[in-house]
Amino acid sequence: MEFFRIKKDIPFMRYAPIFNVISLLTFVVAVLFLSFRGLNLSVEFTGGTLVEVSYAETAPLEPLRQALVSDGYPDAQVQNFGSAREVLIRLPNRDGAETSKVGDKVRETLRKAGGPEATVKRVEFVGPQVGKELASDGAMALLLVIVGIVAYLALRFEWRFAVSAIIANLHDVVIILGFFACFQWEFSLPVLAAVLAVLGYSVNESVVVFDRVRETFRKRRDMKTPEVLDHAITSTISRTVITHGSTQVMVLSMLLFGGETLFYFSLALTIGICFGIYSSVLVASPIVMWLGVSREQFAKAKAQKQEAVV
Repeated sequence: MEFFRIKKDIPFMRYAPIFNVISLLTFVVAVLFLSFRGLNLSVEFTGGTLVEVSYAETAPLEPLRQALVSDGYPDAQVQNFGSAREVLIRLPNRDGAETSKVGDKVRETLRKAGGPEATVKRVEFVGPQVGKELASDGAMALLLVIVGIVAYLALRFEWRFAVSAIIANLHDVVIILGFFACFQWEFSLPVLAAVLAVLGYSVNESVVVFDRVRETFRKRRDMKTPEVLDHAITSTISRTVITHGSTQVMVLSMLLFGGETLFYFSLALTIGICFGIYSSVLVASPIVMWLGVSREQFAKAKAQKQEAVV
């Protein structure tokens, strides 16, 4: 299905150096923010106290958040857990704070917040060691995804496509992390899941463009490599608009109406989708061109006929 069709190819590769300079600058800025400011890690990574609360009726989340802020917990996380009457509260570690005292403090805060009757079901302490294990597991998951993408593209296309795609995808990941480091948004497990989702989502767009590049190389022998890349990108623009547009509408609905629980998850996806389109088209394709992709790499060698011996 096509939403529209562009008859004349857009000369993207003519401006490839400009696009890649912009990408390099944004990448360097993101790395600087990550190096000097770092990520604002959530309780899952740094350790803290988990408090599960059960309400007789629908839980008043916003009054509870405000009560926790007034009691000295401005960075507390409050979200529904399983149903609208169950609430999970995550409190970061505080020096000298004991788990029992934190539980008593939360009970006092619940009384101040008012609303339906609330019962504290459990209070658990999450140590820093658990956070370190989650961080290492998350890094391992990211590494495995990268290795899998490289292997898949190398087998399906050619190693030049695999290298360019993974550079473009890592560009997206670093940009997302750079945003979170710059504005000190909370980096939690859902955000990590969003980053992994962006990796898969971005490589999907790269595969579509690369597949059209391979097809054009085999069909159009009158085109040079930059022209082939321009034609491949232009011919898939309609599909890109439909796919990314519909996905972005869904993600924006989560961002605007999903509440605090889904806010940073959908924010990471929003940033990743926007930069994923840019990197798949204007980062991966120029790198493929500069790595020396050519028609000969996709042309099938003709089998030589053997003459019959009389």
